[in-house]
Amino acid sequence: MHGLRQILTVTALSFRGLHNRIWSSLVVVTGVGFVVAVLISVLSLTAGITRSYAVGAGPQRVIVLSAGARSEGDSGLSHEAANFIKDLPGLTKVQDGSPLADTEVVGSVPTTKKLSGLNATLMVRGLGPKGLLLHPGLRIVSGRMFRPGAREAIIGIAAQQQFADLALGQTVTLHHGRWLVVGAFKADGNILESQLIADADTVMPALGHKTYSSVIADLASPGRFASFKRDLSRNPAFKVTAERQSDYYARATKTFSGFFQAVAYILGGLMAIGAVFGTVNTLYSAVSARAREIATLRALGFGALAVATSVMLEALFLSLTGAILGAAIAWLLFDGHQKVLGNDVFSLSVSLPLAGIGIVWACAIALLGAALPSVRAARMTIAVALRTV
Repeated sequence: MHGLRQILTVTALSFRGLHNRIWSSLVVVTGVGFVVAVLISVLSLTAGITRSYAVGAGPQRVIVLSAGARSEGDSGLSHEAANFIKDLPGLTKVQDGSPLADTEVVGSVPTTKKLSGLNATLMVRGLGPKGLLLHPGLRIVSGRMFRPGAREAIIGIAAQQQFADLALGQTVTLHHGRWLVVGAFKADGNILESQLIADADTVMPALGHKTYSSVIADLASPGRFASFKRDLSRNPAFKVTAERQSDYYARATKTFSGFFQAVAYILGGLMAIGAVFGTVNTLYSAVSARAREIATLRALGFGALAVATSVMLEALFLSLTGAILGAAIAWLLFDGHQKVLGNDVFSLSVSLPLAGIGIVWACAIALLGAALPSVRAARMTIAVALRTV
């Protein structure tokens, strides 16, 4: 307890003197703040990608593709294969007794970005009769729903904000004609918000397809997945493969998320090295400025551990202040900001877990930067301290 009182006393004296070292202290706060802001802002894109795909992909949701296909765009399921899949046991039933399963078709059309005018591609998705039941978060926010059998489509608000010529009443050119945009929708941040959606059977030939891309279904329970896969394999006439939709999305986002995580940590690491050096220089100056104070405290019987700990705690305080400011800046500038990658639009997401990562980095910078100055302060004898004044 005596040692704890010493630590608290010396630390309080150290903090009281911060106003005399305000500019050098701001070097640490600013440096750490920049590191945390950059780290969180890049990681927020990874978080946004993961969230966009994860929304609605419950443990009971499965996706069926043709054998060997890595994505919906590579897959082709005949009408017979789709009907076989939907008739398998173990699927959730709706009120009329039919299975909760739907055939979907995907493709893309060229478009342009609103801000830059650069060429881009817009993902087009066709939904079958059960599509809305499998995407309960999808809701029209302006206009109306497309009519099955008509050349009509609805557009996600993320795509509408980023791509040109997608307002209500405008048309999108596909094979065999133009499709009227009749509504705009939200989908709780789901990846669907960056897509154009129409009736699957009507849009299939307009995309130049003769087969469905996938069958999406809900199992009666997550534990039915293994038996569902076995039932799929019992008919050799249909070469298909099933995957939990959550696993499919995790695999689909692995390349993007892994790349941006690597960029974030490499860039953050390089900046952190600079912040560590800044912290070292600042704390060395602080120890020199506190030489008389340290000499007096040591003469009064305060131990080396209390002095060294006060230097560490000062570094942690400054770094945590910088981390909070950096996280706040990242949240203000990037949370909800949209980024176009390939065919998709993602909303950056700055969350508390990301802020926690920033705080961990700030603590690491503080401890590394304070290590040598705290040792110097602890080893400073009374005679040397007085000569330093």
